[in-house]
Amino acid sequence: MRNDINASIKLTNGVEIPALGLGVWKVEDEGELRIAVKAALRAGYRHIDTAAVYGNEDMVGRAVEDFCDRKDIFITTKLWNTEHERAEAAFEKSLKNLRTDYVDLYLIHWPSPAVGNYVAAWKTLADLYKSGRARAVGVSNFHAGHIEKAADAAGFLPHMDQVERHPLFQQKDLEIYCRKNNIALTAYSPLGSGRLDQMAPKLQTLADKYGKTAAQIILRWQFQTGWVFIPKSVKPERISENAHIFDFELSGDDMDYIAALDCGTRFAHDADSAQF
Repeated sequence: MRNDINASIKLTNGVEIPALGLGVWKVEDEGELRIAVKAALRAGYRHIDTAAVYGNEDMVGRAVEDFCDRKDIFITTKLWNTEHERAEAAFEKSLKNLRTDYVDLYLIHWPSPAVGNYVAAWKTLADLYKSGRARAVGVSNFHAGHIEKAADAAGFLPHMDQVERHPLFQQKDLEIYCRKNNIALTAYSPLGSGRLDQMAPKLQTLADKYGKTAAQIILRWQFQTGWVFIPKSVKPERISENAHIFDFELSGDDMDYIAALDCGTRFAHDADSAQF
C-alpha cells in the first residue's frame, strides 16, 4: 500500500477504497457540510462516508456535483434498520439523494437483531452488487456471528465491515476473523467520537516524539494497521490536519504501545443489545 494521501485498500473484488475518508455523521447544516467537503477535496481526500439516517445524503450529492467529478470520489452510504425489508427501494432513494446512478460501497448500517431482518437485507445487497449499481457491498456494526449468519444464507461474504475502533477499543477478535475471511475493515469514530481527551494524555509522549498531534498519532496507527478510517470534522483546519499523517511512520515499539492501550471501552452501541 502506498504511503500518501492516495493510499487505498483493495477489496476482494479488486475495488480500491481510499484509506482516509471524510465522515459526515451529525452534519445537518448544508453550509457546514459544503465547507467540509471542499476542505477535504482540497486536502486530497477522495472518500466521503454518509448514511441514509444521517439525513445529509442529498447535501453530499449536491456538494460532489458542485465540487468534483463523480468518478473521482468514492461514496459510501448505508441502509437504515427500518428499511431491511425494503432494501432495494431504500437503495434507489439513496441514489436519488446522492445524484448518482451507483455507489461505491453500500452497507447494512446495523444488524439490528431485535428487528431480525438483516439476513434478508444482505441477500438484497448481494443482488445490488451483482447488478453493478453498488461497486462493493458490506456491513456495519456486525459481529462475526452476524456475518456468518448472513453469509451462510446468501452464499456471499461482505467486502467490508465498518465498526467503532480506536485505541481504547481495538476490535482485535473481529479483526482476526475478518482478515481470515478477506473482509476489509473501516474504523468509524477513529478518534473516539469526541473523546479524544481520554486518549490524548496517553499519547502525548509519542506526539512530542514525532512532532505531531495525538489525533495524528492515532490516525497513523489506524493506517499502519491496514484499516480504512473516516474521521468526522467540519473544521477545515482539522480536516487538513487529519490528512497530514503520511510523512512519518510509527516504530514497531510505538505500535505495540498503542496496542496495549486497548481496554475494551466502547462508546457506541453494541449490536447485540441495540434496540433500534
